[in-house]
Parts: sequence; C-alpha cells; structure tokens
Amino acid sequence: MLMGQMIALPFFSWLAFTLFDFGNIDQFFAFLAVAGLVITCINRNKIRTSKVLALDFICFFLLASPLVRRMTAVPIELFNYLAFIVPTAMFLLLYIASLFFGCRQHSQVKASSN
Repeated sequence: MLMGQMIALPFFSWLAFTLFDFGNIDQFFAFLAVAGLVITCINRNKIRTSKVLALDFICFFLLASPLVRRMTAVPIELFNYLAFIVPTAMFLLLYIASLFFGCRQHSQVKASSN
C-alpha cells in the first residue's frame, strides 16, 4: 500500500484478526489491547477516583503493548512513514492529555470533598 508500510490493515482489524490467530505471540498482545479498550470504555464516564486513574494508566500500557511488540519484532525502518507516525503520535499525545485531565478532575473532586 505505502512504501515501508508494516500493517496494511487498520489497527482495529489487526486486533480482531489476531485475537483468533491461535499459537501466535501477537494474540496475547492483541488480547491485552482489547482488554484495555474494554476497560477504557467501561470507565469512560466515571468520576475520576484513584482506582479509575490507576486503571487508566494500566490501560495506556495495555493499549500500547501491541505497538511496542510490533516495533521490537521488526526493523524500526519499516515504521518510518507518516501513515504510522501520525496516528501513533496522536494516540500518545491524546491519551497523555486524557490522563492529565483525569488527574486534574481527580484533584478537583478531592479538593471539593474536603
């Protein structure tokens, strides 16, 4: 598709197909990402308590685990294209921003309860 493209399918499709690719180590990482996605969806509208914030931090690593696995399994030069860099950078920046705003909401809720 694109020069150097490592994954020709959207990431969600890759997760769905890899979940049912038995006997492959990528299945484990796909399961971790799907678990993180489910936890994130469940905690989406909850008030940010310490427990919810801890789950958000854990979900970040669960969602990033397939990306890290792919980036360590093959040469890094295969990921040097904008169709990979832009979505990955957006994921990292927006999730970190989400964690920041969650921590801010947690501190506001904690301050108002005192």
